[in-house]
Amino acid sequence: MTALSDHAVPANPGWLYRAESWLDDKGKGAWIAAMVLGFIFFWPVGLALLAYMIWSKRMFSKSCSRRKSWQSHMSAMKPSGNSAFDAYKSDTLARLEREQQDFESFLRRLRDAKDKAEFDQFMDERASENRDEAENSDRA
Repeated sequence: MTALSDHAVPANPGWLYRAESWLDDKGKGAWIAAMVLGFIFFWPVGLALLAYMIWSKRMFSKSCSRRKSWQSHMSAMKPSGNSAFDAYKSDTLARLEREQQDFESFLRRLRDAKDKAEFDQFMDERASENRDEAENSDRA
């Protein structure tokens, strides 16, 4: 990221370093919000933040907090080294996938049954309207 983040944390970090770390933890949106607020309250601060974001490549970097969370989810898929736990984990995941497929098929059958009931109700109403119209035309 920056020259500061490549090194160890200083012994007594100042408010500027803490602010940079806090904004980095929050992601690119926090940097942009800070820049916009800087422009609103005192335009040189916003301009300085914009220049810093471009200089440190924060503005155009692809990294964001979502990537970190995706990587943590992907680490759950790696083998742990314990064969018994890995077997248990794969069996549990397979069972959960089967349950999800069963639930989705149940929901599909439920929607199909509801659609059929609504269609049957529509056809019954239409048939009764046609009978009523036929009876009214016969009386006239």
